[in-house]
Amino acid sequence: MKNYRLILFLSFFTCFSMMAETYYVNSSFGNNRNSGISEAKPWKDLTRVNKQKFEPGDIILFASGTSYFGTLEPKGSGSAESPILIDKYGSGPKPAIHGTGWKDHTLLLYNVEYWEIRNLEITNQGPERKARRRGVIIRAVDFGDCHHIVLEGLEIHHVNGLLEKKKGGGSGILWENKGKRVKTRFIDLQILNNYIHHCDRNAINSKGNIQRTAWHPSLGVVIRGNLIENVPGDGIVPLGCDGALIEYNVIRKGLDVMSVGDAAAGIWPWSSDNTLIQFNEVSDHRAKWDGQAYDADFNCIGTTFQYNYSYDNWGGFMLICNNGNKLGEPNNIGTKDTKIHYNLSINDGLRPYKAHNKRFFSPIFHITGPVENTDIHHNIIIMPKKPVDDIENTLIEFGDWGGTFPIDTQFSNNIIRSQEPSGILKRDQASGLIEQGNDVQSDFDYEEKNPLKVLGQLKEHPMFKNNSDFELLHKFIKHRMTHPDPRFAGR
Repeated sequence: MKNYRLILFLSFFTCFSMMAETYYVNSSFGNNRNSGISEAKPWKDLTRVNKQKFEPGDIILFASGTSYFGTLEPKGSGSAESPILIDKYGSGPKPAIHGTGWKDHTLLLYNVEYWEIRNLEITNQGPERKARRRGVIIRAVDFGDCHHIVLEGLEIHHVNGLLEKKKGGGSGILWENKGKRVKTRFIDLQILNNYIHHCDRNAINSKGNIQRTAWHPSLGVVIRGNLIENVPGDGIVPLGCDGALIEYNVIRKGLDVMSVGDAAAGIWPWSSDNTLIQFNEVSDHRAKWDGQAYDADFNCIGTTFQYNYSYDNWGGFMLICNNGNKLGEPNNIGTKDTKIHYNLSINDGLRPYKAHNKRFFSPIFHITGPVENTDIHHNIIIMPKKPVDDIENTLIEFGDWGGTFPIDTQFSNNIIRSQEPSGILKRDQASGLIEQGNDVQSDFDYEEKNPLKVLGQLKEHPMFKNNSDFELLHKFIKHRMTHPDPRFAGR
């Protein structure tokens, strides 16, 4: 009887798999009346693709070098055994889909799961900027658990959303989960090896559940190997997640085009727990406010930053913050237990004009509001002379966002090389501050910009000699120097 059931199951699975189809799309000579199931008789455009309800195991292939105008809004869901795939076929450039600003997205995955999308070029440039314009939107509403969405190898560019965050902004990729009837979240969302450039305001961001009274975080979120360039606002912002992994991403070539007081940073979680941010590189962030490479923002517990590289960011290396005015509300239980260790910061803190607080404000570490139990150790901070004399040369500044200063900050065993005197501002207001074992000196080769050679000057330091964590940082920096594009770098 058991063997009969097994044979019946395998027969059903085989038949089900045989039902899956491969569909071809070619704008050059396709026809929407074609079957679409051969290269010789492909569909022509997105209208036909959007009409079809796809089944598990189906594959949709766009011809390389072809272009499409409109939006791609595929229907149907795959399964854990047989996801639905979108990719290209043939040699040549990625198939290009141009949204032209017609809708707030060019690619929309709405209430579907088990999809893998690869090797498309996506733009969404309208005649003028528009709030909430995106290249890709992944949206689940009253859906329950939305499983296995993969975006890989996409090029997303020229998405002209608004530059102002409070007016709606815009981004290359947005994922969003919400629902009043059914608790909804993402399980196994992967954003891998994409090239995102010239997108306003942000690159990769999210919306979702931030209420601790109904906490239902997304799980298994991985953001890896993406290259982000010429994006003025936020780089990567996971929201409403537990255990998100953000690694091997590169953010560079920032733009100074946002309004005074408009805040942004490179990589930062918001309302997320146990986020691991490692092996990333962020440079040239030029936001008018904040502008750091990394940030542990409010309503976050247990964020870890390790083995990251930061340089030439106008706002500094690191922000740790919490809004005291909202502490205790359902969307803010605090910013607690942040760990920052074995990172390399070179020449951060370069804001060349006054920020909206009327200062040339750019501390290496800005720790503000009621953040608790922050542990900062074994980081390497290189602070050359500022290019403009008015720029403040501050290692740490504590602040009282919402009327409350941080508590229980430990700053220990860090190496600081500062060409000019630097210090810690508002140290006395930060209760429970522990400083111990830090090596602060001015003697260093500040002309050296190669991070491998910078680490080479320190490899015999007693803190780092025969230190496996330092070796991991050194290995990553060597990897970055030999693989400038993270999309094509072996790990």
